[in-house]
Parts: sequence; C-alpha cells; structure tokens
Amino acid sequence: MTRHFLRDDDLTQAEQSAILDLAARMKGDRWGQKPLAGPQSVAVIFDKSSTRTRVSFHVGISDLGGSPLVITTANSQLGGKETPSDTARVLERMVSAIVWRTYAQSGLEEMAAGTRVPVVNALSDDFHPCQLLADLLTIREHRGTLAGQTVAFIGDGASNMAQSYLLAGATAGMHVRVAAPAAFSPDAGVVADAERRAAETGGSVLVVTDPVAAVAGADVVVTDTWVSMGKEDEKQARLDTFAGYRVDDELMGHAADDAVFLHCLPADRGFEVTAEVIDGPRSIIWDEAENRLHAQKALLAWLLAANATGSPVAATSPAAATSPVSATSPTAPSSPTA
Repeated sequence: MTRHFLRDDDLTQAEQSAILDLAARMKGDRWGQKPLAGPQSVAVIFDKSSTRTRVSFHVGISDLGGSPLVITTANSQLGGKETPSDTARVLERMVSAIVWRTYAQSGLEEMAAGTRVPVVNALSDDFHPCQLLADLLTIREHRGTLAGQTVAFIGDGASNMAQSYLLAGATAGMHVRVAAPAAFSPDAGVVADAERRAAETGGSVLVVTDPVAAVAGADVVVTDTWVSMGKEDEKQARLDTFAGYRVDDELMGHAADDAVFLHCLPADRGFEVTAEVIDGPRSIIWDEAENRLHAQKALLAWLLAANATGSPVAATSPAAATSPVSATSPTAPSSPTA
C-alpha cells in the first residue's frame, strides 16, 4: 500500500523520529543525497498563495536531484473539469510524488486514494503537517529532545496549525496545550486522536481557554495568524475575539525561563504577537523557516524509499538512512499501468 503524508499522525513516533534524524543529516550535507536524480519530477500544486512552501519545496526537490513541476489551479483542470482522483491517475504516470497545498482535506484524501505515488499535504484547512516537521526539527535543535517537552499553542485552536500541533506533538511524546476561545476550540475528533496517540507515547493533551494556564512553565510557545487564508471577511470579529490571546513579553514571562518562541509565518506583528517577542532573543522563527527545506527533503526521501521497498522500518534504520535514498536507489513506482 502506498504511503502518503496527509496528516501528522500518518507517521508513528519511530517514523517521525527517523525522518527528523534524516533531516538533520541532510541539513549537515545539503547536496549529499539525490533520490530524485534523473531528474525525476515532483508535481507541486498550489490552490493557495505561498512563499515558504513554494520556495522550500522547489529548492528541496532540486537539491534532491529532481525537477519541481509547479502547478496552480488557474493553469490546470484540477478543481474545475477534473476531479482530484482523475488528476492523480494522470500525474502518477509522469511524476514520482505529488505535493498539494489546498483547502479541503477531503480533496487530498481523494487524490491519495487514487494514486500509487506518495501524496503530501503541503497545507489544508485542517492540517499543516509539513510545517510541524520543520517545527519539531527546530525544537529538537534548540531543546535537545522532543519527548517530555511542553508546548503551548495560543490563538485559533481550530486552525490547521493548532490541530497539527496536537497530532504531531502527541506523536513525539510532547505535552501539548492549546489555549483558544471556546468557539475556536480544536475539532473534537482531532483532540480524541491526539489523546489516543499521547497515551501510546507518554505525551499529553490539554485544551483550555486561559492562555496563562497554557503557557505556565512551557518550554515552547507557539502562535499563528488570527486571520487565516479564506477568513479575511471575518477579520475584525477575529481581532476582537482573540485580543486576549496576544503573545507578548508579559505572557512569555509565564513560560519557562529558557522557553523558545515559534511562528510559522507570515506574522501580523502587533496582533497575535508583539515585535518584542518575535524579534527577541527567545524567537527561533528564522531557523524554523529554514527547516521547512530540510524537513521536507527528508520526508520526500523517506516516502520514496518506503514506497520503493515496502518497508518503512528498513528505509529509516540508521544503516539504511543513506542507501535507500541514494542517487541509484529505486523510488516509488511511476510507470504506467497496463
């Protein structure tokens, strides 16, 4: 069965850790592995505007020896005359992987169900799992470990970032706290999934309305824009609702003395976070932004190796971390069916 990455808990704790290990090695030797040599193409589809996602995937695919094929809704039939599943069946005959930044999670699920090459969620309304791999890599670099760390997400608990933090953090064995107004709580099903994963990994999940309670003693403090793409018509109402959830020096004062601050960007300075925090000594946002490149390269290499061998464990073992994703190793099948 083809492995995809549509939501954070598509990976086990061991698989997530293996990808982060590979990302760290790739960061230290940026051009050392070429699993897409050929060059093989990767389709990168955008329904939403993008800076970090577009640049990091384009550069990352090139670093891996491949050719990024950037497609937008405006210049394709996807979402118009053609369904995601039909698009996938065409693309799988020409590309080695599909990356899609879109709106509905259901579209990604339909695309993945209809293709033999890996499909990667580059952002949906429900989840932002590639960003979380970058965030976890950054936290690990600065904190040394993930398991046992306490992370507090402040703001829109129903956002894709909050929900991905619940799933990815629980998978990593972290203690994840989300502080949000009651009307903007995470989806109950996502919370339940995160709780089940946390029970397996030794992590925990807490959803509250009080940002001080969430931040108290936290090792990592995270926020995101209050007005996500597609919510612009709600801007003033959201600014009013989230006014008490701004991350400022006073709120950060409740976190651990050595706590770090993350924001996936772009940031609305003065709204969800003050300039003093985002530009201050605790902020590690530029490392976080760079790590999109390394984390996504590792994810693609891992998916290609896992799908080629049918054995994700073998593909992620320390001894195999370089060989299955070398320039000469096989990748996911892309030849046409009969």
